Amino acid sequence: MTMRSRHAARIVFSAAVATLGVLGVTAPQVAAADRPVPSISAKADMNARKIAAENPIAVVAAATVCGTGYNLYRAEQLPDASRLGTLFVYVKGSNPASNDAPTCAIFDNNTSGAKWMKLKLCSNYTAEGCASDEGNFSQYDEGNFSQYAGPVYRAHGGCGTVTALMKNTSSSSTYLVNAVRDSTNCN
Repeated sequence: MTMRSRHAARIVFSAAVATLGVLGVTAPQVAAADRPVPSISAKADMNARKIAAENPIAVVAAATVCGTGYNLYRAEQLPDASRLGTLFVYVKGSNPASNDAPTCAIFDNNTSGAKWMKLKLCSNYTAEGCASDEGNFSQYDEGNFSQYAGPVYRAHGGCGTVTALMKNTSSSSTYLVNAVRDSTNCN
C-alpha cells in the first residue's frame, strides 16, 4: 500500500469513526436497518460477532481500510474490557483456517490521544516469516498513531500470528497492550 493510499485509508476510517461518534450523540435511536452490516466470516468466534454487533460502523470502516472481499474473523478488545485498543483481523476466502488465507489486520487506538503502536502480521510459512524493516508497510506498521496502526497484510496469513503493542511513547518501558494472538484458529 502506498503512503498516499495509506493516508486515504486513514481518512476513510477517521470519517467512519467520527460518524459513529456523531450517531451515538445525536441519534441513539437509529434503527437497526440504518446501521451498516459488517461482513463476518462464517468461522468468526462469538467474541468477534459480539464486537461487530456492538460496533458495526467501526468494523465496516476497518474492513474498508483492508479492501474489498475481507470478512471479519477476529475482534478483540485489548488488553481487556478496558479497551485501550481493538484488534481486528480480516480474511478472504471461505476457509480462513487455511495457510493460504489472505489476511489483513488493523489495531484501533481507542484512547483519547496518540500512542506508540506496533502491529505485525506473520505468516505460518517459514520462508515468509514476518517483515523486519520499517519501510515495508504491508506486513508491519509502527509509530505514533491517534487512530490506528495498519493495515498490515499477508498473502498467506492464515494460521500465522498477529502482534499488537501499545505504549505511551516509543521510549517507555511499560506496555499498555502487549498481545500476540493466532491470526486465525487452525485447529
